[in-house]
Amino acid sequence: MQPIDFELDREYVELNQLLKLVGLCDSGGAGKAIVASGAVTVDGAVELRKTCKIHAGQVVRVEGVEIRVVGVA
Repeated sequence: MQPIDFELDREYVELNQLLKLVGLCDSGGAGKAIVASGAVTVDGAVELRKTCKIHAGQVVRVEGVEIRVVGVA
């Protein structure tokens, strides 16, 4: 599984935007489609809410990629 560390510089990022920001899709709309397909897990559970708030410390997995969300000190 390919790991990506995403540095979160605010309180949270919406799930569909996170997928766009790490380069897994070209737009937030494409990110929503990926989430709606059931291919995304957050902390090990399938997440279907497209604009779910992702906070530092959470782990998102999709299509063989693990995104570790880390806070900026």
